[in-house]
Amino acid sequence: MSSVPARDDIDEEYKWALESLYADDEEWEEAYEEAEELVEDLAAYEGRATDDAATLLATLETYEQLMRKVSNVASYARMRRDEDTTDDTYQALTARSQSLSSDASSAASFLDPELQALDEGDIDDLVDAEPALEPYEHYFDDVLRMKPHTRSTEVENLLAELGEVTGASGEVYNMLANADMEFPTVEGPDGGDQSITLNNFTTLQKHPDREFRKRVYEAFYDEWHGVRNAVGTAHKNAVKTDVKLARARNYDTAREAALNGPNVPSEVYDTLVDTVHDNLDKLHRHAELKRDSVDGDELRMWDLYVPLVQEESPEVSYEQACEYVTEAVAPLGEDYQSRLAEGLDSRWVDVYETKHKQSGAYSGGTYDSQPFILMNYQDDVESMYTLAHELGHSMHSEYTSESQPYVYSGYEIFVAEVASTVNETLLTHHLLDTVEDERLRRHVLNEYLERFRSTLYRQTMFAEFEHRTHEMAEAGEPLTPDRLDDLYAELKGDYYAPAELDDRIAREWMRIPHFYRAFYVYQYATGISAAVALVDGILEEGDPAAQRYIDFLSSGSREYPLELLRGAGVDMATPAPVESALDTYGEYLDEFASLQ
Repeated sequence: MSSVPARDDIDEEYKWALESLYADDEEWEEAYEEAEELVEDLAAYEGRATDDAATLLATLETYEQLMRKVSNVASYARMRRDEDTTDDTYQALTARSQSLSSDASSAASFLDPELQALDEGDIDDLVDAEPALEPYEHYFDDVLRMKPHTRSTEVENLLAELGEVTGASGEVYNMLANADMEFPTVEGPDGGDQSITLNNFTTLQKHPDREFRKRVYEAFYDEWHGVRNAVGTAHKNAVKTDVKLARARNYDTAREAALNGPNVPSEVYDTLVDTVHDNLDKLHRHAELKRDSVDGDELRMWDLYVPLVQEESPEVSYEQACEYVTEAVAPLGEDYQSRLAEGLDSRWVDVYETKHKQSGAYSGGTYDSQPFILMNYQDDVESMYTLAHELGHSMHSEYTSESQPYVYSGYEIFVAEVASTVNETLLTHHLLDTVEDERLRRHVLNEYLERFRSTLYRQTMFAEFEHRTHEMAEAGEPLTPDRLDDLYAELKGDYYAPAELDDRIAREWMRIPHFYRAFYVYQYATGISAAVALVDGILEEGDPAAQRYIDFLSSGSREYPLELLRGAGVDMATPAPVESALDTYGEYLDEFASLQ
């Protein structure tokens, strides 16, 4: 019987070094208390933050001290919880850190309205009086830009206090999916029992035994059917929250509110969807190749993840994956490569799946900490690509934290997904150029095609789904589970026209956690488009293009996302990068077809 190990069974070298953030929970408690004191310190500046340049600087410095402390406290609690989502201790610490974050946001809620009471000339006078304010000039510009959507101090304070509550739907969903739901076992290909988890479902759907895939598929989605009312309620309330918060800030739509934060025009979203729709024929061709590779006349929903290659995927150990990824990033320069290798040796990564561990993968950490990467490594090609992806995020954070002051230490998801996908693209080029093992080469080519399918097409499909669900809520239409099923099935039918749909696939929306982070997923699709263009330039031009890319990684949020990408060499305000990426996808489909 296949089983998931306990955390204590995993060697320390495969666990992230959270003790580098806080040595123990007692040290965390001390930091928590310090943050509580800083909340009071910041609140004392309300009503006088812009009285003079010295006071404004002191306000901003206190704000940064508070937010850095809160970030450290919240990150530690969440990551400890993610090690075992059923652990009551860290559930409690996470809840406390969320309350602290809400208190901090509430205490800081006066700052933007007080700055927005000034005009550009007033800001210039303050900066002239205190040169230490000069680094904040882009920040001031961003705050003034949001003036039409910032409410009074009283309302901003209320909205900040509600922050802990407005994310409740996502928290409920997360606990339901990762802690409470127990997926069944099914008969494995060898006759034994096979456990199904959130983490291994996709891996099991790649198994060459078609009947086994069907058993896994049906059991998995039948389990989701049993919680459809709970998930449907969580999803409905998450969408309604987005809509109501947007209206509270004087936006016409929730999408406008989400995209205005990073200053991305809605046209970028629409251009992505339109361009992908114009190229659905390429995805249909990919589906037809899959149909040819399975033992049946029809492509079924349990066949969508099956590799185009017949033989079993080669095993790629974690150590081998680290070696491949480190070699692959060489075109980005020695500094990037050596930093990445050092991070892998410094326990950035929590590697393997363990019982009740948070599903999926992410890169975390704070301005004051090393990066931390959560994975559920499965010893396969896909996991190797996930490692490359998350390391891209971590390296982005490393360069930004080193080069930028705290005010610009964050970066928008719009550019974050570029950094991750550049690493994936470089890994593909490296493996296809250097690996002689034909079986691995075929699987690498298949994996990259799957990355295009799942990142450019699938995420755009998700983007369409959430745009339409928000439009329904804004029009007052009910978001029932049945209506969500119908909408999702309609989109799935458009995108996967050559495949035979069934009732269970209409429930797939229920297992997508990204829907609880409004208008997030489209940035995966724009990210892979920009990444393909950047890698082409780096491989063709060499060091100058690589340096522009490192400068991009080092810029954090000092400029708006579209400007940052233009500096790196890509203009995402046009359809050209998306069209180019789709052309590359078509070329790889041609290459794979030629191998048959």
